Amino acid sequence: MRNGGFWRYENRVIAVLSLMFGFVFFDRNAMTNLSTFVQADLHLSFGQIGMLASGLSLAWSISGFAVGTLSDSIGRRKQLLLIAVVIFSCCSVISGLAASFAVLIASRMIMGLAEGPIMPISQTLVVLETSPQRRGLAMGIMQNFGSNLIGSALAPVVLVTIAQMYNWRSAFYIAAIPGLICAILIWKLIREPTPEEVARALGKPEKTGLLAGFAELLTHRNIWLCMIISCLMVPWMIIGWTFLPSLYVKMRMFSESEMKWLMAVLGISAAVFAFIVPGLSDKIGRKPVMIVFTLIGVFYPLVALYFSGPALALAALIFVGWSASGTFPLFMATIPAESASGRYIATALGLVNGIGEFLGGSTLPTFAGKAADHYGLQAPMFIAAGLALVATVFALFLKETAPVRVGTAAVAHA
Repeated sequence: MRNGGFWRYENRVIAVLSLMFGFVFFDRNAMTNLSTFVQADLHLSFGQIGMLASGLSLAWSISGFAVGTLSDSIGRRKQLLLIAVVIFSCCSVISGLAASFAVLIASRMIMGLAEGPIMPISQTLVVLETSPQRRGLAMGIMQNFGSNLIGSALAPVVLVTIAQMYNWRSAFYIAAIPGLICAILIWKLIREPTPEEVARALGKPEKTGLLAGFAELLTHRNIWLCMIISCLMVPWMIIGWTFLPSLYVKMRMFSESEMKWLMAVLGISAAVFAFIVPGLSDKIGRKPVMIVFTLIGVFYPLVALYFSGPALALAALIFVGWSASGTFPLFMATIPAESASGRYIATALGLVNGIGEFLGGSTLPTFAGKAADHYGLQAPMFIAAGLALVATVFALFLKETAPVRVGTAAVAHA
């Protein structure tokens, strides 16, 4: 299945799953991109805006681990992926129909339940079809390229424009369509790996069951460190998505048209660094790349607050500061996959992603929102800068896993 030129199955899997994950984040980021419109119409506080982000993260964390583990157990990855994509697309329509905060947060939490398992299942499919030497790049493209080019760069421009022309509800309705198209592409172009292929690539499952697999994962230092870094960097990103639109419009006094392009810079940066950061880690190692780029993450909140130059220069600086997003496929996927037994890859990925969303994503955005209500919009930015700095400290203790540094044989043995 790895022959056939550029459109060989390996590349097709990466392309389709990257596109799908892009529209996952198109829907997920719709609320943050439309927050100024929704807040004005439904009379929401910054604390409630933060709760909408936290509620989705809480649901995402629970389903990401639970369904990721289920996919390892029953081996029905394609079917679970299809169900999840259809459900999260329908939830976008429900968000557009919401007339109260209660309905809105319920729809976002159901969306989180559907979206949570998509990343660990998709990354497992990528691992099954790629070689260790290009695994970092492949997993980075799958997780970061589509999600940021579509979900972070295209989404604010398209959704805010629709809201300006019509209303924010219409933007949510339109956001549901691409996800349904992706479901068709998955159905047509992605196959379910056979048990023999999974056993050959990941190893034969032991008879000790999932509890033993979970216990085995927790014996690896890198798994613990990646969970901690996830708890720090997930809210670092969510705080940026959630509060930068309001900061630009209400504190920095940019127009909503300027705001949508400044928000698009986040997606452009992340799409570019989806290639650069994981690809660089394939060449020089995971650990030094993690240290450097998590430290760069301190930069964007401070620039957003204090840079007083023209919008174009601000956009260029935010582009650099947001490059830390390129570390996400490393600590959420590549390093855990290379650290633990291949038999439990989706479980490991679901654990790291789920813990990050549960402990970080489900709490800190709400806390940041309440801090913004009491101390102003600068408070979430200080929180984000502190999170990136602490993540850098924990990255210092990672064990190197890149084949170029530890040898292909060592990674294959793991």
